[in-house]
Amino acid sequence: MVEPLISARNIKKHFDVGEGMLKAVDGISFDIYPGETFGLVGESGCGKSTAGRTIMRLYEPTDGELFFNNENIYTLPRREMQHVRKNFQMIFQDPYASLNPRMTVEDIIAEPLDIHQMYKNKEERNQRVLELLRLVGLGEEHVMRFPHEFSGGQRQRIGIARALALNPKFIICDEPISALDVSIQAQVVNLLKDLQNKLGLTYLFIAHDLSMVRYISDRVGVMYLGHMMELADSEELYLNPIHPYTKALLSAIPIPNPEIQRGRHRIMLEGDVPSPINPPEGCRFVDRCSYAVDKCKQVTPKLEKIKEKHLVACHRAKEMIK
Repeated sequence: MVEPLISARNIKKHFDVGEGMLKAVDGISFDIYPGETFGLVGESGCGKSTAGRTIMRLYEPTDGELFFNNENIYTLPRREMQHVRKNFQMIFQDPYASLNPRMTVEDIIAEPLDIHQMYKNKEERNQRVLELLRLVGLGEEHVMRFPHEFSGGQRQRIGIARALALNPKFIICDEPISALDVSIQAQVVNLLKDLQNKLGLTYLFIAHDLSMVRYISDRVGVMYLGHMMELADSEELYLNPIHPYTKALLSAIPIPNPEIQRGRHRIMLEGDVPSPINPPEGCRFVDRCSYAVDKCKQVTPKLEKIKEKHLVACHRAKEMIK
């Protein structure tokens, strides 16, 4: 058996917002194996990005454990996180906000090299920057330019080059294509796939574009209001969803064949997403679920194995298997 590279165990991140605790992430667990892409999907506000930042330890966790190479990095003092940072990197959602507008591309990409002192002299530093630029499809002529001189897609490529600078093993992609034009999104996703094959990278790919997640991910986890609702291999999840929330999400994906699209049934969810400050007792999805029974209002369902490599957090999951 291959050991997981990343093991998240009951991770929680709560924020004190004055009127109560906002439970952005409230006890999620999953493994990510070397060389795979784990997709994390759900509606806006469900806690995906907070989960990514808590895993990265940009946010200090409220509770839980995160094992990287069998070491719980949440127990490490801040000053000892530097050796982990070499292997943990992040590609951010907004390629403009995540790049310092006063720094040249050379200094942006070389910043991790400077912090970790990963070169012997200036020439070695420059060569590494050029190597990284070529890796993401940019060239020597871009080195001395500033972020505002690039398109959105090019800026994201610069962010990817910076993330690769320290030869990391694990990269968190926090909605890396949502701020880009549709025509550019496929280019960036294909670049990420090529880099994964070339460099043996492991990704956590956070997104709300379900069709893109299906394309890039090996396994997918579905989040709702801070909880993990379903987790399975990508094709299995898309072809045989079990949780009512997953079914509703997937029914909203348009299919480019008008004949098939016309015959599909769109599942419309009633009501609004509850407040994460005061979530419902029991299942988080209970107020919007047409399958809910009394037990759903009282007992929070655990993420349990329903089929081979298919986990669902639903009291009625076995009844809903096709």
